Amino acid sequence: MLTSVDTDLIRVLADPLRLQIVTLLAKETLCTTHLVEETGAKQTNLSNHLKVLREAGAVDTEPCGRFTYYKLRPEVIAGLAGRFADLAESARIAADNKRACP
Repeated sequence: MLTSVDTDLIRVLADPLRLQIVTLLAKETLCTTHLVEETGAKQTNLSNHLKVLREAGAVDTEPCGRFTYYKLRPEVIAGLAGRFADLAESARIAADNKRACP
């Protein structure tokens, strides 16, 4: 069953730029400069999206000198994927269940 935390994360990941950021961070830890280069987004816009991802618990930060690196929290994504897998399994099991109309 999806929780309110899950639905919040789904809403966060529904944004195309945030999904692109998460996809990039799934491959490597990147700083804002790298993400600007990869996405073509403005730095301020990107920083706002990173803040949303951080507040949702999807990414962690790692200071490195004057730069901040971002890395994906795979356990958060895996947890959400597991809930979707549970929903799919439940749907498979219940495929023949049909409630009669009154």
